[in-house]
Amino acid sequence: MTISTPRPWLASYADGVPEELAPQPDSLVELLRDSVRDYPDAVALEFFGKETTYADLGEQVRRAAEGLRILGVQKGDTVALVLPNCPQHVVAFYAVLRLGAIVIEHNPLYTPRELRHQFEDHGARFAIVWDSVVDTLRSFPSDLGVAEIISVDVTRAMPLSMRFALRLPIAKARESRAALTSGAKGTTTWEQVLDHEPIAARVPGPSVDDVALIQYTSGTTGHPKGATLTHLNLVSNAAQARAWVPAITRGDCVVYAILPMFHAYGLTLCLTFAMSMGARLVLFPKFDPDLVLPVIKKHPPTFLPAVPPIYDRLTKAAVAAGVSLDGIEIAISGAMALSKEVVEPWEAQTHGYLVEGYGLSECSPVLMANPVAPHRRAGTVGLPLPSTECRVVDPDEPTVAKGIGEAGELTVRGPQVFSGYWGKPDETAEVFLEDPDGGAPWFRTGDIVEIDEDGFVRIVDRIKELIITGGFNVAPTEVEEALRTFPGIEDVAVVGLPSAHSGEDVVAAVVLQPGVMLDEAAIREFARGKLTPYKVPRQVVQVEELPRSLIGKVIRRKVKEQLLAE
Repeated sequence: MTISTPRPWLASYADGVPEELAPQPDSLVELLRDSVRDYPDAVALEFFGKETTYADLGEQVRRAAEGLRILGVQKGDTVALVLPNCPQHVVAFYAVLRLGAIVIEHNPLYTPRELRHQFEDHGARFAIVWDSVVDTLRSFPSDLGVAEIISVDVTRAMPLSMRFALRLPIAKARESRAALTSGAKGTTTWEQVLDHEPIAARVPGPSVDDVALIQYTSGTTGHPKGATLTHLNLVSNAAQARAWVPAITRGDCVVYAILPMFHAYGLTLCLTFAMSMGARLVLFPKFDPDLVLPVIKKHPPTFLPAVPPIYDRLTKAAVAAGVSLDGIEIAISGAMALSKEVVEPWEAQTHGYLVEGYGLSECSPVLMANPVAPHRRAGTVGLPLPSTECRVVDPDEPTVAKGIGEAGELTVRGPQVFSGYWGKPDETAEVFLEDPDGGAPWFRTGDIVEIDEDGFVRIVDRIKELIITGGFNVAPTEVEEALRTFPGIEDVAVVGLPSAHSGEDVVAAVVLQPGVMLDEAAIREFARGKLTPYKVPRQVVQVEELPRSLIGKVIRRKVKEQLLAE
């Protein structure tokens, strides 16, 4: 059985959203160049109040590209970026690309072990690094071959008044300065890289089909996988995002980079989409309502990509501080389920839209989003973006397609879908399916979904996180959603633990609200009224907190490890 129409979601698109994208002939280098040409005097970057125009940004990119070229960076080289959100991050990203080299983004808060695993995988010889983590890279074995470390002092991008305040001989200033910079010595500094004439136009840049980025899907195991993304993948995804929000005017919008730009979600919506829009990109090195609210008073964001906990905290902080959020037109949420308890207060305060989307690093990353319109559908991740095709198949027999409303594995293809994992042909082959009609191959997302008759997609769960108990499949998300409605449960994660009798037992780790005592029997009885018996947790364990990723997503794997250790 197949889906009744090829793309039922097209009828649910908001007004003004095209069904297909026009071909994207240019690389990311031209994407930025167009905004520099069209909006030279407009503010491109804002960092703690200091502004950089598009003309200045373009000049810095050209100078940094020449500095990197003189250091030896060539077309096709891999260059590691280990940076927080800061102006230097944006310049470094586009300077590397200008040379036709490949950017590899890293989380600067990773442990030495996590970073080393990624460097072992990609083997970059050049690294542009926040000076606070220079010593971590210096501790790597010499056989990793990092030949050139370029250190970045993020305070150099701050206003002079703030830099002066950080140097005051008082304890709070010293503490703030230590958190921002270590003053690493014995490296090439970012200022030295910039101290060159702009790169000559005759120096060749990338083509649209060249690899632009290696985006790691996991850095916490010994076997990281780097999704290889081309300029075409990333330019296409930026174009898809622009098409999805036709109400936002190019050259007249404000985007907040609250999400880390080393993460695929933050990278596309801030580093590429925002720059292609000629937007004012306001950079925050971390999320803190006390940093964000003063900026909202001056320049409220037109477009705010984030995750549910950020919207929740920002709403509450704004109400408490008496700061209006009115004027925030569109907010796109991802990475985890978006509840009405977050949406309704946010939209009441902003009078704008907060809609949920979905993506993966392998897909640049955005695959779908709810329409920015009254008919968006709560509980779903929305509709596939223009030029994106989706099929739902039997995960065990992927040649068998599922029908409307039937759960199965989501497979996708489109211009934003990657070509494979860096240096891992076997892993690449495992995630692609040949098309039965001879078309382009389909990427297996590993997510179990349902697509309704209007084309809206609902995520059921991750294949790898399904719990198999007594021969039945249990989706952790379904159990978690049921338990969250129990009075006194603040948060919950459900995992499968080994069982001698049933393969795995369903186990819930719960965080209780202050003053609430654990009543395991009452919770299990409550669950019986909402779930089939085999889905009811065999155990309910109280924990102080749940391990989360940097963007706030619960890491079930670590929950399982924690429960097994205990």
